[in-house]
Amino acid sequence: MATALLQRVRLAGGQAGTWEAADVQWWSRKSRRSDDVEQLFWVDGDGPVAGVLLTSWADDDWQCDPIIVPGVTSPSIDQVWAGAVGQVRRHAVGSFEVPVRDDDRRLGSLVVGAGLVAGERSSIAWMEAADRPRVAEPPEGFVLVDRTQRPGTPHPMRHRNGDEVEERLRRCSLYDPQLDLAIETLDGRGVAYSLYWFDAVTKVGLVEPVRVEDEYHRRGLARAMLTTGIERLAARGARRLKIGFESAPAAALYEGLGFQLTTTVTSYGGSVDSI
Repeated sequence: MATALLQRVRLAGGQAGTWEAADVQWWSRKSRRSDDVEQLFWVDGDGPVAGVLLTSWADDDWQCDPIIVPGVTSPSIDQVWAGAVGQVRRHAVGSFEVPVRDDDRRLGSLVVGAGLVAGERSSIAWMEAADRPRVAEPPEGFVLVDRTQRPGTPHPMRHRNGDEVEERLRRCSLYDPQLDLAIETLDGRGVAYSLYWFDAVTKVGLVEPVRVEDEYHRRGLARAMLTTGIERLAARGARRLKIGFESAPAAALYEGLGFQLTTTVTSYGGSVDSI
């Protein structure tokens, strides 16, 4: 339902909303307390038109995402927000946050009116696939591989995401092992990874996540992965490419590849007990 809702948002709204269907699938890489939450949706004859996605990053750290398809008149954003508050009260504990696009004034006013406080900010950038950069080769001493070339070996994301990460990713309808890239040293040690998601419904390619181990920064590894992943997304049929980021170095990297900043997002946080 979440995948269908977010695909419908993208088809209706161009660059509307904060998340792609693949974002939510990526979040499922770990087992979470919110896996047992019955998520809230509003539907019409074609499927979900609005919803509230409740995600637990830790037992006492939750995220609430009210989502509505652009142009829908029912339910209203006020009704969806009321549903979001109800979901938080029923299921969340500790603290929670609501990511709000800075151009979404109505949701922003509802969130602030509920007493939530602005916190961390992030950015969203887009690129037309036709404007993608040329593929850069990994520097000498490194090799780029995908998961089809490393069957049965430990997944490079396991250190940060748990030993079950590959099994859970393979359950996702949008996961493609040929778009699951890593860079290794010549002796097989993983030093970087990135994941690319192609959504055939929306023709959007999402880049999430990207990581280079600290001691291997500034060697061209990220550019090699990103240009290869973007090229593979375009070959799959992606017409537009999207990436999210928080830091200035990430912004410089992605903008240097041709991504253009389109949206900023503020996370508003508060205590579950106070809402």
